[in-house]
Amino acid sequence: MNNFFLLLFFQTDPVDALYRQNEVTPVDYLKFKHHSYSEMVDLMKSVNEECPNITTIYSLGRSSKGKEILAMIISSNPTEHEIGEPELRFTAGLHGNEAVGREMILLLMQYLCKEYKDRNPRAQRLVEGIRIHLVPSLNPDGQEEAFEAVSGSELSSWTTGHFTNEGFDIFQNFPDLNSILWDAEDKGMVPKLTPNHHVPIPENFESNSSIAVETRAIISWMKSYPFVLGANFQGGERIVAYPYDSLRLSKPAESQKPHSRKKRQYDFSSTLSVFCCFTHKCSFSLTLSLTQLSASMNDFSYLHTNCFELSIFLGCDKFPHQSELAYEWEKNREAMLTFMEQVHRGIRGIVKDQQGNPIANATISIEGINHDVTTAPTGDYWRLLNPGEYRVTARAEGFSPVTKLCVVGYESGATACSFNLAKSNWDRIKQVRLCHCEVTPPLDVCASYGSTQ
Repeated sequence: MNNFFLLLFFQTDPVDALYRQNEVTPVDYLKFKHHSYSEMVDLMKSVNEECPNITTIYSLGRSSKGKEILAMIISSNPTEHEIGEPELRFTAGLHGNEAVGREMILLLMQYLCKEYKDRNPRAQRLVEGIRIHLVPSLNPDGQEEAFEAVSGSELSSWTTGHFTNEGFDIFQNFPDLNSILWDAEDKGMVPKLTPNHHVPIPENFESNSSIAVETRAIISWMKSYPFVLGANFQGGERIVAYPYDSLRLSKPAESQKPHSRKKRQYDFSSTLSVFCCFTHKCSFSLTLSLTQLSASMNDFSYLHTNCFELSIFLGCDKFPHQSELAYEWEKNREAMLTFMEQVHRGIRGIVKDQQGNPIANATISIEGINHDVTTAPTGDYWRLLNPGEYRVTARAEGFSPVTKLCVVGYESGATACSFNLAKSNWDRIKQVRLCHCEVTPPLDVCASYGSTQ
């Protein structure tokens, strides 16, 4: 295989030392068991009933067999996006037989609900400062198949429940945007003709029969919320993988090392992954996985949305005995909490016009990083960055761009970096011309230029 792995190994002693510093007193209210699909639904409903003010349940869509792909939002205002509040997602169950991630998310739901009610300061900061989306089972049909197999005896094979009912591996079932971007780069079309972000989905996507219904639901969901950071929990090994998942076959492997390509973004990737590893109770390996996964969920998220996503593989045993789940929780709890806190790293702000109106879909560019993000419909944005000084530019159609120097410190919390954009001169000229032609322009446009039409 043509793989390039960047491996960092952390031994047990320093990990344990940091883990003990952050250790939370074990709790006895958690339900350490494997859940069938119906039991999972009941548990989510019970958490919602216990904490109705900070939780809500919604559906991403249905599986090929008609099961709802359910999500829970946990936030101080769960039913709507609050300006300036980042949105984060944890997902699991892309492969239905990888049960640890699903159970960790279900335990996290219970934990945040109970600890928030008990006024745990850390839980309160998380719930009040982030809109948290938790999806325990992206492949409910595979989940049910694997659960029934284990209930009978044990998994009949390594792949039992791995795929969807229609035989798709969801993680590798997304549109291949890497090839589109890299081809445009080779032709010198980036960024003037082809953007380095929000790469369009190919036109034949809708008619493509090789895209699972679950994948389509996930894509629609990913585009519906201004997610900043996410992680999908998987199993079968212990690594943390981040974009890009695909090796560029037309380029020598040496040229694709992090130091030669999008280095500053990889710097943040490595830092984020290190946080995961240092807070995991056992030794852990990191990998920058450059393999042949040209249509992965990680890459699609990075290239088509604002969300930076990691794949976190929690262990070699895909479906451990439920007596081991308490240990898995103790091993992974701190890492999940710390990961959520990283959504506040970097810069954040709002882009408005000179009248104070938010500008949606404005582009935020960082000098030295070949990957932009855009503002939400409410004009707010978040850019994950390591500490340092950054030249940040905000651009929007019809407005003159503005550049600022924004400094990210080592203290907790993102640096405020907002922009007020003025109409560009060319846009003003076009509006003035519009007000003096036969076409009737909007009244508010001509009023601003003193038109008598």
